[in-house]
Amino acid sequence: MAENKYVSDVKIIPFKDEVIFNYLSDFGNLSKYFNDEILSAISGKIPQLVVRDLQSDRDSLSFDISGLGRSEIRIVERTPFSTIKISGQGSIPLELKFWVQLLPVDESTTKLRLTLHAEMGMMVKMVVGDKLEKGINQLADALAKLPYQ
Repeated sequence: MAENKYVSDVKIIPFKDEVIFNYLSDFGNLSKYFNDEILSAISGKIPQLVVRDLQSDRDSLSFDISGLGRSEIRIVERTPFSTIKISGQGSIPLELKFWVQLLPVDESTTKLRLTLHAEMGMMVKMVVGDKLEKGINQLADALAKLPYQ
């Protein structure tokens, strides 16, 4: 298997890095955005995979993927107010390492960039490679629009 790297465009968020970091470093804050409609939309992108039964806590999000079983993404490292490192575990047919990187611009503005390292076989890359490339920017756009408080 080969490691592939996908990097989002840099997004500018009109909030302080500390506020963004504290919000994103708790998966409990993000789980409310993963309702049945969103899970169906995700599943619609790759019809072979149906995502359901999302559960979360501060450190992890777990979910069932039809035909593959239970999978989880877990925060494995937090570097206050700059980096959140996430790892994928379970029945996902690829190994994921995901970084959320924050860089303060000034007192009330922060740059955000996402980096995904995915170790996968050639067949998996043929199926999901383009979707991961597009998806990393879509996720960065979505994170930039969250109502950080």
